[in-house]
Amino acid sequence: MSRFLISCGGTGGHLAPGIALAEGLQARGHETRLLISDKKVDARMVEKYGAFTFLCVPGSPFGWSPLTLLRCAMTQPLGLGFCLRLARSWRPDAIVGFGGFTSAPAVLAGRTLGIPVALHEANRVPGRAIRQLGRFARRIYLPPGVRLDSVPAAAIRHVGLPVRREVARRDPASARSALGLDPSRPVLAILGGSQGAVALNNWVRSRLNSFAAAGIQVYCVTGLGKGWDGASVVKAEGAGARMIFVPFSDRIPDVISAADLVVSRAGAGTLAELVRCGTPAVLVPFPQAADNHQAANAGYFAQEGGGLVVPQTALDGLEATVLRVMRDENLRDEFRANLRRMDLADNLGTLLRDLEDVTVRGGDNGALAVA
Repeated sequence: MSRFLISCGGTGGHLAPGIALAEGLQARGHETRLLISDKKVDARMVEKYGAFTFLCVPGSPFGWSPLTLLRCAMTQPLGLGFCLRLARSWRPDAIVGFGGFTSAPAVLAGRTLGIPVALHEANRVPGRAIRQLGRFARRIYLPPGVRLDSVPAAAIRHVGLPVRREVARRDPASARSALGLDPSRPVLAILGGSQGAVALNNWVRSRLNSFAAAGIQVYCVTGLGKGWDGASVVKAEGAGARMIFVPFSDRIPDVISAADLVVSRAGAGTLAELVRCGTPAVLVPFPQAADNHQAANAGYFAQEGGGLVVPQTALDGLEATVLRVMRDENLRDEFRANLRRMDLADNLGTLLRDLEDVTVRGGDNGALAVA
């Protein structure tokens, strides 16, 4: 049995795969501890995972504005001290980072104490943390086809994002009923990622009557602190279709399974869950995402046939695209078939076997272990 310290806080896109990895490791008899941030989204997500030990590491995101930069500079040393003390007392056999500002102190602590470090990058454009910390890692896990020239090729393994055990396709009618929707009517779900998306919230709000007239129900997860902090049901004029807005959902498998179509940002975590649940999507990449990585994620998803992409600059045409896909069952069936093909990879199993290779056999940077 080995001990794994998993750094995965800051966003749902980092935390969800960290939980998925912890589920897999603990099922194989290993011990885990997960480092998270003090952000609201982390606190809400971990509420239902009482079997895991979550520790809040000091830190704040990097940014170029003076206040953000100062806050980051002041808190990162605190995070490093926290991780050094934890690593010395708990003695993990490996440290795994999923990127973001919580990964830097954990990785540097591992480097200082000689503990093997692994990093996982889910996006098709590696983020700042992965690029800068990669030289300290024994393993770098990248999406298939993605390169990172700043680290030795021998350290790179190509593997997709693991998803939590609970994320699986559910009966659409049952999922709709569980969410308070009419099980007999089609559903459009709006997902802005763990932080929400004001642009998508406003877009769907302005078109409720149009969707209601088409008999389409709407379920929108707005994000915490986006002006809708409390579940609400909005009745569109002249129709009985239900329009539900919630600030946060810990039932994303139900939301995705209930939907005939999802309009979403293009974070890697959301895309992995769409693939697992087999639900087509129209993606609107967040244009301010670091290195425009959401555009790269969305382009790959569409190239593989999981759905379509509409830039945020073309939101005026999004309604027509959504209605066209909602009315075309054959097109959605084609998307679903492609999503089933995309879901064939055993990402979690690949990660588990290789991490055990690192901790048990030292990870000689040779060929990736397979079952």
